[in-house]
Amino acid sequence: MTNYTTPSSNSLPQGFIPVMLTPFLKSGAVDYAGLRALTDLYLEAGATGLFANCLSSEMFELSEQERLDVTQTVVDQVDGRVPVVATGTFPGSVAEQAAFTKRIYETGVQAVIVITGLMAEETESDEVFTDRVLELISLTDNIPLGLYECPVPYKRLINSEILETLMETGRIIYHKDTSLDLDEVKRRIAVADGHKFGLYDAYMVNAVASLRAGAAGLSCIQGNIFPELVVWICDHYNDPAAENDLAEVQQFLEDSMDIVHSAYPTIAKYSLKRRGFPISTYTRREVDELTPELQAGMDELLEEVERLQTTLGITSIFKKNLVK
Repeated sequence: MTNYTTPSSNSLPQGFIPVMLTPFLKSGAVDYAGLRALTDLYLEAGATGLFANCLSSEMFELSEQERLDVTQTVVDQVDGRVPVVATGTFPGSVAEQAAFTKRIYETGVQAVIVITGLMAEETESDEVFTDRVLELISLTDNIPLGLYECPVPYKRLINSEILETLMETGRIIYHKDTSLDLDEVKRRIAVADGHKFGLYDAYMVNAVASLRAGAAGLSCIQGNIFPELVVWICDHYNDPAAENDLAEVQQFLEDSMDIVHSAYPTIAKYSLKRRGFPISTYTRREVDELTPELQAGMDELLEEVERLQTTLGITSIFKKNLVK
């Protein structure tokens, strides 16, 4: 198994890095066999990396040991085929966050992700945030790190000036961007020029534009519903022959934003199940109810996905009989 431990060789690939779901049994226990199958499904769809133990994984609802076990299961199943990243910072002191960062890194991930909203309170300044991240960096040896502007416990955006300061440490290789600001995305990419670093846009409203601006890829929840389409965008965003198709797909992504974020991640599990993947819709995280109306709306959306993929010549991974 590949263990990505040398910072000088660390760089994440361009493309789609899904924010992984955690399958659960109906009892509420983690479905590790299902997690291994889901890992393979993402790879078959064309993912170039995986983000385990993230918000979509219901990381705040997992125990500390489950966070480690989930991450280890993904790393073992991937077996070096693509890099894996995973969250390492949870509520606690910087020293406690550093200690868990080391434990997550020992699973064999390429980088450990720092949740920006857990490094400083919402009322604290950017200077406090920056100082704490630098402290974390000083306490975590040579471990490559990433940043995630997670909406929980609150979304703390880091501007390009902060990112530039952190980039000078040589330790930041990944950023999951939730700014929804294309100009700021461009500034962040510019300050990271010359570093082994990739910005992955979390929101699909700027999917094509972010990629054309130099984003390394996409790391979005839509990849838990129609991963093949997200991979297609990453592969064709700069293809002049696909310009009209890209415009249609981009509009579809914008039109479907509301429903894919409703009752999430339950609705994503429902979608995978509808498409043929054997997964329970059990969700530990408290989310809105997956109503019959939402289910009907998602059913219609999945029909549109099938139509788009047929038009684009994309073979559904669920029709390859890879998942029994």
